Amino acid sequence: MPCRSWKHPLYKLQSLALLLCLCGYSTPPAAGQPARASATSKSNYVGNAACAKCHAEIYASYERTAMAHASGPAIDAATPADFTHQASGVHYRIYVENARVWLSFDRPGDPEMRGKRQLLYFIGSGRRGRTYLFQNDGFLFESPVNWYANQQMWDTAPAYQAAREAPLDLPAYTSCLHCHVSGMQPPVPGTENRYPEPVFTQNGVGCERCHGPGAAHLAGGSIINPAKLPPPRRDEVCMQCHLEGKVAIETAGHHVYEYRPGEALSDYIHYFELIGPQGTALGATSQVEAFAQSRCKKKSGAAMSCTTCHDPHYTPSAEQSVSYFRGKCLTCHGSAFGEKHHPNHPDCTSCHMPASASADVAHTQVTDHRIPRRPEVSPPSQQVPTTSASLPRLVIFSSDSHHVANARDIALAWTSLMESGMTAAESVSRSRLSKALKQFPADPEVLSALGYLEQTSGATGQASQLYRRALAIDPDLIDAETNLGVIDARGGKLDDALRLWQSAFRHAPGRSAIGLNIAHTLCAEGRTAEAEDFVLRVLEFNPDMESAKAVLQHLNRVPPRCD
Repeated sequence: MPCRSWKHPLYKLQSLALLLCLCGYSTPPAAGQPARASATSKSNYVGNAACAKCHAEIYASYERTAMAHASGPAIDAATPADFTHQASGVHYRIYVENARVWLSFDRPGDPEMRGKRQLLYFIGSGRRGRTYLFQNDGFLFESPVNWYANQQMWDTAPAYQAAREAPLDLPAYTSCLHCHVSGMQPPVPGTENRYPEPVFTQNGVGCERCHGPGAAHLAGGSIINPAKLPPPRRDEVCMQCHLEGKVAIETAGHHVYEYRPGEALSDYIHYFELIGPQGTALGATSQVEAFAQSRCKKKSGAAMSCTTCHDPHYTPSAEQSVSYFRGKCLTCHGSAFGEKHHPNHPDCTSCHMPASASADVAHTQVTDHRIPRRPEVSPPSQQVPTTSASLPRLVIFSSDSHHVANARDIALAWTSLMESGMTAAESVSRSRLSKALKQFPADPEVLSALGYLEQTSGATGQASQLYRRALAIDPDLIDAETNLGVIDARGGKLDDALRLWQSAFRHAPGRSAIGLNIAHTLCAEGRTAEAEDFVLRVLEFNPDMESAKAVLQHLNRVPPRCD
């Protein structure tokens, strides 16, 4: 299933002028920040097969788990599809031809809307769902359609069920790949979703994702055993993928995919949750957050972890599941309790971990890891306040109770919340960013975020200065390039705007609004042939974009029109 990015990459486009679009601030994967050589080097990784030589039984058991099958070549998990999405009228097919998997799309009666993409990889074990990845000119994108296992149906990607256009420009971000693949290569510097080949070196979640690189162990050295780590480090091995938070911010100069078991996860990323007036978390979305709220975890403390109930090397069969998990419960509650507590209804999870519809992913359900004592009170119905007078607290979620996020990460977290729809957080975001800038005057993301707030409030001069400072430090900040280009264009500096936009569009051709900005500006300068090239480039990545089709029609008129 496609994952929500910790950087909120669904950019909101707000009109500043008839033809110019401003990219809503986000904190995309830090371009120009080289990954640590030690963290991304493949030379220390040996793959699952090397582990199997000494751990054959564990290897065979793990190979039957969902994690082991979280990704791989599309041909290994091709699920045929043939359906029409009602809202857009687009007919999709997934089929195998000549040992390759293809996605075709067309809208009956619309000859311009038809094409196909070769699906290269699958993402998702299929237990909850599955999607596929394809490349376009070397850039990696998610399929616009997903398989939803709970409902046994195909539909468009989450959040696109009501879309009137086919979403063929959904970038495959590191936040999704990180949790589904092993040996992922970082994106090409300056880009968000262009990866070296091969994109990842091992299918699924490999042994070394939890145990660390195995080369030294093969040579006679030790290897990480998560069970023997201090509780915070032990828990973070699971948290790296099973914790989302309401918002998450990568620390300056780091990426979460650089994390290795045994290290402090907070050195790479900070997860934040919203705390309401009653001291309870609001809108918890992942298993780790919910588990932390359970009475089981609160009473057990560090003695209880994810692996208390889940063996990462083993998944019980459907026939074994009830007795397996009841046994886990009775480990703490005792066999005497089990003899008198619903002995004729042994499925503990049906009452105390009921499945509920996911609010974040359509057509899916998730088990309630709050483990409520009384099922009727789960899941709790809590609304996240959105007015400035009732804003919740934003606190870091960490396995280290003493850990505190710095001013930079808190400021960026508030800004991300604001961009996600909590508009009442704007004043907090501005205040926090201003304070953070005093502590981190050379942080390009803080500069860019504050520049966006200044720009949307009309202070374009100040915004321009902030963007230029950010780009002097990191020339590959796509949002800063785009938004500074808007300011320059409105100020009559069209050549400067074109230079900025062309750089941004070269690194992110899936961002259609940037390409259209370029096309409109070139057309206004009488360079209609060049303008048409950029519109065609937009349609190459976003072939169902009606506004781009309209621009192309205007450019092909005699004489061409630029409106």
